[in-house]
Amino acid sequence: MLGRVTVPHHHSSAWVWSPFITAPLALAALWYATGIFLLWRASAPGRGVRGWEAACFAGGWLVLALALVSPLHPLGEVLFSAHMVQHELMMVVAAPLLVLGRPLVPYVWALPPRWRRSAGDVARAPAFRVAWGGVTRPSTTWLLHAVAIWIWHAPALYEATLDNPLIHTMQHVSFLATALLFWWSLLRGGRLSYGASVAYLFATMLHTSALGVILAFASSLWYPAYAATTMQWGLTPLEDQQLGGLIMWIPGGISYVVASLALIAGWMRESESRAMLREDVEARAAGAQWRTS
Repeated sequence: MLGRVTVPHHHSSAWVWSPFITAPLALAALWYATGIFLLWRASAPGRGVRGWEAACFAGGWLVLALALVSPLHPLGEVLFSAHMVQHELMMVVAAPLLVLGRPLVPYVWALPPRWRRSAGDVARAPAFRVAWGGVTRPSTTWLLHAVAIWIWHAPALYEATLDNPLIHTMQHVSFLATALLFWWSLLRGGRLSYGASVAYLFATMLHTSALGVILAFASSLWYPAYAATTMQWGLTPLEDQQLGGLIMWIPGGISYVVASLALIAGWMRESESRAMLREDVEARAAGAQWRTS
């Protein structure tokens, strides 16, 4: 346990500067920025990765840094509700924004030219395509993400994360990795229709909200490790647990609804564009037929 935020007045000085957290974050940002610079220099600004996509990546990176470096991180070891906020920021805010930033394109461009060609050869290899296709299949990513969320909230395993930094790191890695795969399969995988993507988001909202409801209405304490730390923050351990459940249930559920509405709006724009294109083709065909008659 970090133990640096044991009482409220310690909160402002509890930033986490562990190199095991800051180094990967800094590398991810530098690698992306380098790739964007090289890509846009070779073509034009906005080519390959559009400006709004780069902005999405920057926003996702900032949210992830906030979740892992700010006082929210050690606060999550003394308040279950704070830990829940941290996880929601990682999975339903940072992850989709990072995916919308199309990170694979800049990351490949940041490689030396020889390595870039080798990466392309690997990506085109049949074995890699089969393996990547299996891992990123929407049903697979949905199941992996769901299993990660439910298993890590099992009391014994969750409490182990508070006592063992390695297990805690494994929890965060599995949450973020499965969330990235899940959002990638919905937003960048190119396999799903808009309707199917909305259905997967709805199913995710249902099972995460169910877990939130169970925690919010539980009459017993699931995580006794918080029993000695919540009172200093004006909460009983059970109130802290119920607040955490509400955070997963309501703000977390709303995030999936917002994402679904965005997909539906994109679906409607695409349908309208197709209808206009079809009408244009039909009008051109009718005009050509009239001229030849």
